[in-house]
Amino acid sequence: MLFPPQFFRPMSAATLIVSFGLGLSISAQATEKAPPPLLATYANIALDAYDNAESDVKKLQKSLSTFTSSTTAANLAAAKKAWLVSRESYGQTEIFRLSNGPVDAEEGWVEEAYGALEGQINAWPLDENMIDYTVDAEGHRTSGNIIDTAGKFSPGGEDAESVDTTSITVAVITALNENGGDANVASGYHAIEFLLWGQDQDYDNFVADKVTNGALVAGQRPLADFTEDKFAKRRLAYLNTAADKLLADLGVISDAWSKKTSGNCDKDATGCYRAAILGQLKGADAAKNIPREAALKQIVAGMGVFLKSELANERIAVAVLTPSEEDEHSCFSDNTHRDIALNYLGFVNVLKGEYEGKGYGDSFYAKSSAETKAKIDGLVTAIDAKVAHVNELAQSKWHFDYQIMPGNNASEIRKMKNEMRMLGDAMVLVANDLGLSLTEEDMTDPEETTF
Repeated sequence: MLFPPQFFRPMSAATLIVSFGLGLSISAQATEKAPPPLLATYANIALDAYDNAESDVKKLQKSLSTFTSSTTAANLAAAKKAWLVSRESYGQTEIFRLSNGPVDAEEGWVEEAYGALEGQINAWPLDENMIDYTVDAEGHRTSGNIIDTAGKFSPGGEDAESVDTTSITVAVITALNENGGDANVASGYHAIEFLLWGQDQDYDNFVADKVTNGALVAGQRPLADFTEDKFAKRRLAYLNTAADKLLADLGVISDAWSKKTSGNCDKDATGCYRAAILGQLKGADAAKNIPREAALKQIVAGMGVFLKSELANERIAVAVLTPSEEDEHSCFSDNTHRDIALNYLGFVNVLKGEYEGKGYGDSFYAKSSAETKAKIDGLVTAIDAKVAHVNELAQSKWHFDYQIMPGNNASEIRKMKNEMRMLGDAMVLVANDLGLSLTEEDMTDPEETTF
């Protein structure tokens, strides 16, 4: 696949410290008596957002169980709806990536405690041929995938390791995920999405669209794949197991933001990250507290990088400038317009200290100067209108994979992408108004895809 966006990796704590010139160790600080208001707002939004995401995946899990018990068209449609609902809450949590937090920190005590599970939860784009069959450019059904291999399976790729797939378990899916390459995705939202919807486009002629036949039609996996097909039981097992794993992984991240801690983070990391950025860990755990300035720099830089390099560049620009429906975020369900809207909303939530229409207290926006606010307001107004238009078109005329085609809505999407990048850079102004020294370079992933 072209330009896989999840190859973009978050900066480590060490990288951030060097980049920001802090010259101090994150772990060697004493606790603060009262939690900094900005950080408390951030932590409270994260707690509620991840709790809601976890709750919605529980509903998805139940829906898939119902479908397994009664494999009807109505229950398949209900399972798809539950997946779409689960994306509404999860999409708003993506802003908490790239800040050396519990979802994707790649080193130090945070990684050791929480396992950098983002790649297990939301990795994309995925090589769907590894999971199940597709129809190739010659119209033939592919084989040699996890579903049709009840035995030793090698995902292929560099340093790939074979896994026994006789039984589809959480351990098997975990071992296969990104085994041999980042596109070898076996777990998370998008693996479930592919199994529910199936292939969306053929690989021979995107414009002709011989597979789904329509600008408003997503993947159309036949119900027979779950009833009459000889691998039906394995597909159902995979769906339920992937949901179980997704719920467990989200639970780890949600627990990291809990208001309760065990008092021994080495044995039970529940609530430890939240307490660490608020400077509330005590005793032997106090060494894990993150200084206020370091925490704020990581968060502000992470917000800028997510909006500019991840959302605007990898999730939008790669798809629209290729153009390639394979590089859109939810390409099987054609839900990419919602991914964009919700990821962007998550950014605005944290910037303004809001979530689900409710104010959460002190905010980065409230601390900004009049000049900074004016620039942000102008960009937010412009982006809001374009995001709304993309969503309206996705419901009435073209799904995102058709909007990115030349002559449709591609030029407006490129403008939206550019404005998001400018808004990401504007986080430098937000940081400076907080007395933090950051640059546009700190708001840019050095490995982002270039054209």
